[in-house]
Amino acid sequence: EVQLVESGGGLVQTGGSLRLSCAASGFSFDDYPMGWFRQAPGKERERISCVRRSGGYTYYADSVKGRFSMAFDNTKNLMYLQMNSLKPEDTAVYYCAADCAHSAPYWGQGTQVTISS
Repeated sequence: EVQLVESGGGLVQTGGSLRLSCAASGFSFDDYPMGWFRQAPGKERERISCVRRSGGYTYYADSVKGRFSMAFDNTKNLMYLQMNSLKPEDTAVYYCAADCAHSAPYWGQGTQVTISS
């Protein structure tokens, strides 16, 4: 059974950092491009990053480029989203997904990130 579980969200001040984790089971990170999305209250879900390791494709939305980065730990089947220089507009529920399309077949349950000004 494919499962994704996010963790690491919380409340931080503007300018702070957080690292989100996505624990995967039932598949390998090489089976899918892997993505991070977020959804702020009253807004549509936004794709913020994507990595397809076979082929070396990497994408970051302009809103997070230079501040967020994805990483993988194959030994633990974990994917990370390192978030630096956080801003109040980064406040959202963050999701990891197997695939980078909004129609991705597998999603985590989401983790809340709140940035105070």
